[in-house]
Amino acid sequence: MAIELLSPAGNYDKLVAAFSYGADAAYMGMTEFSLRRNAGNFPETELEKVRELKAKTGKRLYCTLNILFHQRDIERIQTMADEIRSWPFDAFIISDIGLVPFLSKNFPERELHLSTQASALNSESVKMYRDMGFSRVILGREASIDDIKRIRDAVPEMELEAFVHGAMCMAYSGRCLLSAHLTGRSGNQGDCAHTCRWNYKLHYALEEEERPGVYYPIEENDGYTTILSSKDLCMIDHVKELEDAGLSSLKIEGRMKSIYYVAVVTRAYRKAIDNDKDKERYKRDLFDVSHREYTTGFFFSSGPVDSSSDVSRPTSYGYERNYLFLGIVGKEVQKGVFEVDIRNQIRPEGLEFIGPDTPLLTASDIVLLDENMNETEKLDHGHTGYIKTYAPVKEGYIIRTLSAAPIVK
Repeated sequence: MAIELLSPAGNYDKLVAAFSYGADAAYMGMTEFSLRRNAGNFPETELEKVRELKAKTGKRLYCTLNILFHQRDIERIQTMADEIRSWPFDAFIISDIGLVPFLSKNFPERELHLSTQASALNSESVKMYRDMGFSRVILGREASIDDIKRIRDAVPEMELEAFVHGAMCMAYSGRCLLSAHLTGRSGNQGDCAHTCRWNYKLHYALEEEERPGVYYPIEENDGYTTILSSKDLCMIDHVKELEDAGLSSLKIEGRMKSIYYVAVVTRAYRKAIDNDKDKERYKRDLFDVSHREYTTGFFFSSGPVDSSSDVSRPTSYGYERNYLFLGIVGKEVQKGVFEVDIRNQIRPEGLEFIGPDTPLLTASDIVLLDENMNETEKLDHGHTGYIKTYAPVKEGYIIRTLSAAPIVK
């Protein structure tokens, strides 16, 4: 069985991008009970569109019910069996074991996947979850490649999944109270404020820029102190090693990130899995999409998340990105004229197009048309517009432009 590529779908448009750009499956959250409560998620009004897309593509869809359930939450979900049943989910991703009786009773035909939030890191834990009815365990991010091999050997019947790309948490597989402490927004309830990535000033203690005069004690050793924000995970150069270790699924983080991120990261890993002859060309986009410095995390050592990465790029203290995502090519309304889903202001100069199997396409004949099909100098978000070109673009292609200078923030 070929290894699965699993991509994030924070909303319907991202789900389309994930499937179009090479994902075998996608994970999504309903409006409630998801650890990415602010991702947009999927209201009931999009149910039919999701059903149609899944039927058309034949790809798999997993529902994240991975918050830690308070009493009010567990009582609420007990009333939602019919609503949940209407969605075409193949599996539920959960971390709270209290959900098992409810899901097993109401959805016996659907799989149970253990969330990485449960921090399963050894074969005895995996055996226990197998005996509880789980068919897949998403291992904690702290698992090494050697751990994966040994767990696979001990429990060969269990599917194993791991995150291979995206943001990592400064806490142990997300078990962090910093956001709840500083903002009252709990990361374990799907409302993380990402406080570990805020800008702090160093005195003899730690001070957050929005809270002047409020200090948090720190310890220093030889002039260095703990860095709250971790690097981003990137295992693009180690896909074969992960597959050989026994993983069934490679998971990309990012339900709150852009359509552009979902598309180019999914595409790069798709080409790596398929050993595409141009895989190195697709890999370049990983360094142009918004990211922090890359690391291989814990896969090759048990050291800190911020240990040196073999994905060589200059160190940055913030996010880097070299491209600005402008929009998505829509339907061809007449020969060479395409609708545009405008996400940022578009001007005709310096545009680039990318597609699922098109690493880069440029055109010098681009004409922008407004909603009345009149030529215009620019297209703005919130308005209807069209692109006229004889370049071989297709519906679903992404439109981007190089930033004037690399953006670091």
